[in-house]
Amino acid sequence: MELTASQLAALVHGDVEGNGEVKIGTFAKIEEGHPGALSFLANPKYTHFIYSTESSAVLVRRDFVAEQPVKATLIRVDDPYSTIAQLLEMVQEMTKIDKRGIEQPSFVSEGVDIPEDAYVGAFAYVGKGAKIGRGAKIYPQVYIGDGCEVGEDAILYAGVKVYAGCVIGNRCIVHSGAVIGADGFGFAPSGDGHYEKIPQTGNVVLEDDVEIGANTTVDRAMMGSTRICKGVKLDNLIQVAHNCHIGDNTVMAAQVGLAGSSKIGKQCMVGGQVGIVGHIAIADGTQIGAQSGVNRATKPGERIMGAPAVEMGEYARSLVYVKRLGKLFEQVKNLEKEIKKQ
Repeated sequence: MELTASQLAALVHGDVEGNGEVKIGTFAKIEEGHPGALSFLANPKYTHFIYSTESSAVLVRRDFVAEQPVKATLIRVDDPYSTIAQLLEMVQEMTKIDKRGIEQPSFVSEGVDIPEDAYVGAFAYVGKGAKIGRGAKIYPQVYIGDGCEVGEDAILYAGVKVYAGCVIGNRCIVHSGAVIGADGFGFAPSGDGHYEKIPQTGNVVLEDDVEIGANTTVDRAMMGSTRICKGVKLDNLIQVAHNCHIGDNTVMAAQVGLAGSSKIGKQCMVGGQVGIVGHIAIADGTQIGAQSGVNRATKPGERIMGAPAVEMGEYARSLVYVKRLGKLFEQVKNLEKEIKKQ
C-alpha cells in the first residue's frame, strides 16, 4: 500500500517540508535509501547521509537544521525513532496472519481449555492444569509444563520451554529457544567435597508486556518467585538466576548475567555483557555501561561502568590514565638509565 508523504505526516502528527505528494511504499535505512522508501534520522552519526540518501522521505526532529540542500522530503516529528517504530507496528498489524486453532500433531492435556481465538502449533505440548488466555499464540514445538499460565495475547515462539508452575502475563512475547523456569543453580558443599542439590521449589512470573529474547534463560526461584515485572525487555542470550527481581520497564542488552537474588530497579538500562553479583540492589533508573562488572549497590539514577563498575565520570578519567601507561613506563625506563649513569 502506498501513501503520500502528506498522508504519512498526518498519521504521525508531523509537518511536511518539501514535496508532500511523493509516494511512500516501503522503509529503508537512510544509508540504503531508494525511491519510494521512508527513512529516519535519529542518531547524529548518520546526519551526513541525509544529503545523499535516495529515499523519497525522511523523518527528522522538528529542530533539525540542514547545512546543505536535501533532495528528500522531510517529515518533522518530535521523535523520529519512536515514530518509525509506530509506523512499523501499523504495518505489522496490517500484514500479520492471524493464526487460530490447534494444529496436529500436538498434545493438549485433558481438561485444558484452548480459547477459540488462540493458536497451538504442531508438536506443541500443553501440560495438565495449564491455563491459556484468549488470543494466545503457542508456536510449534513449544513446551508448557503442568500448571502453567499463559496470558491473553501472549506469543510463545517456536521452541520455547516453560517449566511447570510458571506464569506468562498478558501480551508477553517469548522468543525461540528461551527457557522459563529451569532450576536455579543451587548446590550446597558437603563435608566430603561433593555438592548436594538444593531443591528449587518456586517459579518464574513474567508480568504483563514483558519481552524475552531468543535463548535467554530465567531460572525458577528456590522459594517464592523469580519475577520479571511489567514492561521489562530482555535481549537474546541473557541469564537471570533464581530469585532475581527486575523492576518495571527495565531493559537489558544481550549476554547480561544476573547472579542469584539480585534486585534490579525500575527503568534501568543495562548494556551488553554486564555481570551483576548476587544479593545486591540496583536502584531505579541506574544505567550500566557494556561489559561492566557490578559488585555493589547503586544510587537512583547513577551511571556506572567498568570492572569493578564505578561512576561514569570516574571511569572516563581512569581510562585517560590507562591510555598513558605506555608513555609513563617509557619515561620510567629512561629515568632509570639516567640514574645508573650517575
